[in-house]
Amino acid sequence: MESRPLRTTVIGSYPFPSWLEFASGRLDQFGPADRDELIDDAVTVAVQDQLAAGLDVVTDGEQTRLDFNLSFYGFLRGIEMESASPRLHGPPAHDQRGKHAITEDLVAPDGLGTVEDFERLKRIAGITLEGRSNSPTLKASVPGPFTLSGRLIPNAQYTDRYAITEALLPIVRKELEDLVAAGCTELTVDEPSMSCYAYKEDPARFVDIFNRTVEPVIGKCRLSTHLCFGNFKGHAVGYRRYAPMFPAFFDLKADEIHVEMASREYAELEIIGKIAKRADVAVGIIDVKSYFIEPEDFVARAVNECLKHAPADRLSFAPDCGLSQTARWASRQKLSNMVSGVGSVRAKL
Repeated sequence: MESRPLRTTVIGSYPFPSWLEFASGRLDQFGPADRDELIDDAVTVAVQDQLAAGLDVVTDGEQTRLDFNLSFYGFLRGIEMESASPRLHGPPAHDQRGKHAITEDLVAPDGLGTVEDFERLKRIAGITLEGRSNSPTLKASVPGPFTLSGRLIPNAQYTDRYAITEALLPIVRKELEDLVAAGCTELTVDEPSMSCYAYKEDPARFVDIFNRTVEPVIGKCRLSTHLCFGNFKGHAVGYRRYAPMFPAFFDLKADEIHVEMASREYAELEIIGKIAKRADVAVGIIDVKSYFIEPEDFVARAVNECLKHAPADRLSFAPDCGLSQTARWASRQKLSNMVSGVGSVRAKL
């Protein structure tokens, strides 16, 4: 699908406003109308910040999600939610995120909640954008089944992670179909677990899982995937190399493939040229794990380096990952500088 050269986009998540962080730990003190207002206000803030930055693609900031992935377990039936993290103290790391036991068939009879989120985004963005001649694209993000399987414990029925993945695959596939039916024209299927584990698993098997998941929506929206190495409280979890994924991942049925580059000092940048022969590339040029605020000229230099490997009409630019783990003041300035830096290069094309 065609897109604007050197598009500016985001992965999905955006930091919660401080008042939402405070309220989310005290939801029992709010009525349902209060909670609806909290969410509407938070999405409005996230959209406004993205519009102020001038992005070509905006999301709802995933303001209804405690995490880009973990909150979806609340929509699944057949699991017993763990009441507390296994490790509460010491340096933050991914082992502080608990796993849940499977008790019966995995189903999601009411879906995963993303359609309701997208309808809210359309409503709130529509109010803000009314009368504008060139509105940004509204994007939705859904975790893929392999990533979603990561916090569930195998049992006699689902004997390993791949069996759990296969049970979740039709649930995610149905969610994608419902989003497209709701008018979503830009859709990301996040599979960071695939990029984290490709070095020790069969990458061709990952490609097959991804392609079967997205099969019903291919050609019906701009479909992308996000390949990063994890970001929990500013920490990666995976082996941070793209080499193990390719050439297998060239066969992903996606219009755009996002790669994390800024936090890795642009290692393996040449891979974007190879991806660009098959799909658009969204290059992560903003480090969400660092509080170094990339200046506009710094961003422009990065864009020009990317143009040595891939043509402008195949390139988009984004933060390395979602911004939920980055303070809002830094996220605002990083996005603003990213858009300005990319724009300065675009103006010279």
